[in-house]
Amino acid sequence: MFFGGGTPSLLRPDQLATILDGVVRAPGAEVTVECNPDSVDLEKLRGYRAAGVDRVSFGVQSMTPHVLAALGRTHDPANVARAVADARTAGIGEVNLDLIYGTPGESLADWEASVRGAIALQPDHVSAYALTVEPGTPLGAQVRAGAAAPDDDDQADKYELADDLLGEAGYDWYEISNWARPGAECAHNRLYWTMGEYLAVGCAAHGHEAGRRYWHVRTPERWIEAVRAGTSPEAGSESLDAAARTEEAIVLALRTNAGIPEPGPGSPGRAEIDDLVTAGLLQRQRAGASQRLVLTRAGRLLASDVTARVVLSGVGTHYD
Repeated sequence: MFFGGGTPSLLRPDQLATILDGVVRAPGAEVTVECNPDSVDLEKLRGYRAAGVDRVSFGVQSMTPHVLAALGRTHDPANVARAVADARTAGIGEVNLDLIYGTPGESLADWEASVRGAIALQPDHVSAYALTVEPGTPLGAQVRAGAAAPDDDDQADKYELADDLLGEAGYDWYEISNWARPGAECAHNRLYWTMGEYLAVGCAAHGHEAGRRYWHVRTPERWIEAVRAGTSPEAGSESLDAAARTEEAIVLALRTNAGIPEPGPGSPGRAEIDDLVTAGLLQRQRAGASQRLVLTRAGRLLASDVTARVVLSGVGTHYD
């Protein structure tokens, strides 16, 4: 179970418990709540733990005050340290810290300070995402007005720095934007990357079942209205055919350290695969009796292009 989007940590512990009590969960099921460091304290986190939460994900974004201000965040590094300590005291077993790199005005030294500051808090898991310009956001409006957009080369330098520092600290990358201590990989995220099924609950939530993807209306008011009226809150859906499912499986698997099976000699796409290996963008790895293709770090930086070349090469004709 994953409570995400918006700020679910605005929920009181009794409200969260009411939701969790209505769901039958397998023993040991991962239950995560995304939290704003400013919206939790020790009492709330203890209440979350008593309700069944065993993992929290703090939206840290940066450990540098001026970058946080540029992102419109109200917390500061001291709040983050306090929130992580409270989560540990409350008995919550796993802590993730979300970081964002590439904010306008963020230097490489600022980013290094953020990564080192996050590592110093000894989280179990770290996610690091490149800042993207989305329509309808303040940053989107600034870029449309002529402000500089995030720079690709700058973001690449920051990704490599994060990968170096996290690797040195004992965190292994297992998906392009995610690093974890051994055994602390996020089950929720792995479900997405292996094309598992998941149920959507709440406004703007997405679900996947038997090859059908669906999504709910975006606003809380419309979602509540639909539920109260006994009608579906779905806003739309799509069903993927076999070819589309295969293509998506390749795209998602290549984001992970498990990669995809290597095609045999003479198979469709083999020549393209050899070229990508020679270029240092893919590497061959043994996994038991099978050989896998996994992105190198250079390949991760060019993941969209590499994945497109793999898909267009015809590898999907034998992908299982």
